[in-house]
Amino acid sequence: MHFRELPEFHRELKRLFKKYKTLEDDLKAFKAVLRAAPTGIGKNFVALHFSSNIKIIKARMACRALRDRSLRIVYAYREQDEIIDFIELYYKGDKANEDRGRIVEYLGKF
Repeated sequence: MHFRELPEFHRELKRLFKKYKTLEDDLKAFKAVLRAAPTGIGKNFVALHFSSNIKIIKARMACRALRDRSLRIVYAYREQDEIIDFIELYYKGDKANEDRGRIVEYLGKF
């Protein structure tokens, strides 16, 4: 399994690293979950786009710095290539919903 980050995701991650000190370890734990179940298990994973080659998933990622709350992470899973592209990361208190334009732009590349 290969993990990649869009440039926008990387900028958001760097900004949130400053705010939430446990984020680096939390992201490693989330990647371990994705290695076992790339499309997720349970109610914390929602499919936003589902096609034969690309699945866009929005998930809740636990963040210990937030105590009982979570960050939202949007990623694309390409099953044939075994690649996960991280698209967006945000805190629900700062932003109500995912950036649909960014998802459409990502899908336009394929």
